[in-house]
Amino acid sequence: MNIRSMRADDWSAVAEIYTQGIESGISTFQQVCPTYEAWDNAHLKQGRLVAEIDGIIVGWAVLAATSARDCYRGVVEVSVYVHKDHQHRGVGHALMDAIEAEARSMGCWTLFSVVFEVNKASLALHETCGYRVIGYRERIAQDRFGQWQNTIHLEKRL
Repeated sequence: MNIRSMRADDWSAVAEIYTQGIESGISTFQQVCPTYEAWDNAHLKQGRLVAEIDGIIVGWAVLAATSARDCYRGVVEVSVYVHKDHQHRGVGHALMDAIEAEARSMGCWTLFSVVFEVNKASLALHETCGYRVIGYRERIAQDRFGQWQNTIHLEKRL
């Protein structure tokens, strides 16, 4: 497996994996995959990684600001998505390790993540990677199927 910086021309593969997450109903409240421009504007320019196996993108990780206030510049939200055919094979863990290293190199001091309570695999991954639960939001929003979802808020201090 090779983990490298994401490029704009990776978008079709990244969007395919993101769409799988949307369709799963347990990864995001997003209803449809955004355009590259919308996605690009919502994430930091640094801290975008893809995982490749035999030249094929099988997962991605990205950082987003949690606040526009300068005092919180080192607190970033982590998103990790893995292609459905490559889950439970170490791709997510490798991306989590790599995005943590990237965040450290950027001077970040806290990684933050929001996970659907029903997404047991993602919660287990976060726990294995050293995240701790810091909060719970009950029935915070409806998923794409109209079901209310609870979210678990996690962080890792660097």
